[in-house]
Amino acid sequence: MSGSDVSGDAGRALCPEAADYLDMLAAERGAGLNTLTAYRRDLEDYLGYLARSGTALDAVDSGTLRAFLIDLETRGLKASSAARRLSCVRGFHKFLYAEGGAESDPSVAVSGPRRGRSLPKVLSIAEVDRLLATAQAAAAAEQPPGPARRARRMVCLLELLYATGLRVSELVALPRAAGVSRERYLFIKGKGGRERLVPLTEAACAAMSAHLPAVPEDSAWLFPADSDSGYLTRQAFARDLKTLAAASGLHPDRVSPHVLRHAFASHLLQNGADLRIVQELLGHADISTTQIYTHVLDERLKAMVRDLHPLMDG
Repeated sequence: MSGSDVSGDAGRALCPEAADYLDMLAAERGAGLNTLTAYRRDLEDYLGYLARSGTALDAVDSGTLRAFLIDLETRGLKASSAARRLSCVRGFHKFLYAEGGAESDPSVAVSGPRRGRSLPKVLSIAEVDRLLATAQAAAAAEQPPGPARRARRMVCLLELLYATGLRVSELVALPRAAGVSRERYLFIKGKGGRERLVPLTEAACAAMSAHLPAVPEDSAWLFPADSDSGYLTRQAFARDLKTLAAASGLHPDRVSPHVLRHAFASHLLQNGADLRIVQELLGHADISTTQIYTHVLDERLKAMVRDLHPLMDG
């Protein structure tokens, strides 16, 4: 294969090897649409680099991959973004080797860019309370039917997100049946087809009951919308959430659906929850993913020793 065969220009078809790799991720590993879209972008960028440098896919070696990393750095990519892109490229070359499409895996000898440990953005309990209070005040205010429905929907979205820590993609795609059920938990099918039960708070149940009359009985979704999917888009929710943040006196850049998922996990740990329980609730396959929150545990353990150890000064 020549370098021109692997052009990574956006919108052009991927080379057959890359298309096969994405098919494998979908079929064998249960990768979701968002994951596949991100991997496709990364592969397009990598294959585009090979085309620009005149390197055939079967001629890639460790030096090619190191040069690719330097190119990413030159283009101003953060170390975390470059590491994610390298992870995709590693998986691709490992796949080619395993399938007999390459004589070796050139990525084995290549180390990724150093990344500092990034802690998730988190809102304090008081700040989440402010968001909820602002949303509830809007829902209680007298206003035309349309804005009133949207205000009740926002309260429902917020209460559910903070009560469950759902991924935003899981939240907006909840079925209408979730709001009709009398069960005090949600049954979630998450990444990779993994299933989990997530308990609900009374506030979340009450918010769903208040929101439900605005949902048509023939709707399949709890948050229907005029979109390709038929339900509220993540982008629309994120935009409305930033508007609410500004109305609550919080900087919009500090607030997003993902930040509220982090708040759910951090606040549980602050109040004594077990890390493995939080892992289960978040739907993390590996506890190492959940361990970004161990800074919360560290603070709690320090406080416990300070307050409870018999030899500490009172």
